[in-house]
Amino acid sequence: MASVEFSRLLSFFKALSDESRLKIVGTLAANERSVEELATLLELRAPTVSHHLAKLKEVGLVEMRSEGTTHIYLLNIAALRTVAKEVLALDTIESFAEDVVSDAWERKILDDFFDGQRLKDIPASRKKREVILRWLAERFKPDKRYPEKEVNTIIGRHHSDFATLRRELIGAKLLAREAGVYWRL
Repeated sequence: MASVEFSRLLSFFKALSDESRLKIVGTLAANERSVEELATLLELRAPTVSHHLAKLKEVGLVEMRSEGTTHIYLLNIAALRTVAKEVLALDTIESFAEDVVSDAWERKILDDFFDGQRLKDIPASRKKREVILRWLAERFKPDKRYPEKEVNTIIGRHHSDFATLRRELIGAKLLAREAGVYWRL
């Protein structure tokens, strides 16, 4: 997500992350109001309400119109809908994590459980074991058929309990077996 767009969304969330501002938005959703009316309804001081309205106006959620010497505030429903639609779109939510390195956790698991190419222990945790099994599966070429003895040799290079790991690879549907011949799925 572009940093400008991300900053805009962050400003939107910050503006709504205050209880008083949320109450103001809720009150304005029902009816337009002056600062004095909002202050009375929300039991806040007028300068405090003005401060919150300024924050909401910055992000385009609130608009103001003059009625003589009184400023009347109203909720910008179109802006609220637009931002909500953008923010709640799955693509937008996924883009929040663009800077996160997606395989960092898996690399940490591999670093923790391997000493070079040698697997120190088979993880007890299912999620960690799946990372190890995916790594082991990559040792097999996708379009090649392997006799069981060769599978045992390949797995045995990384851990002595090749039988358990072979069964785990099949159970995880990373390898398939038929009549003593194995292949990577």
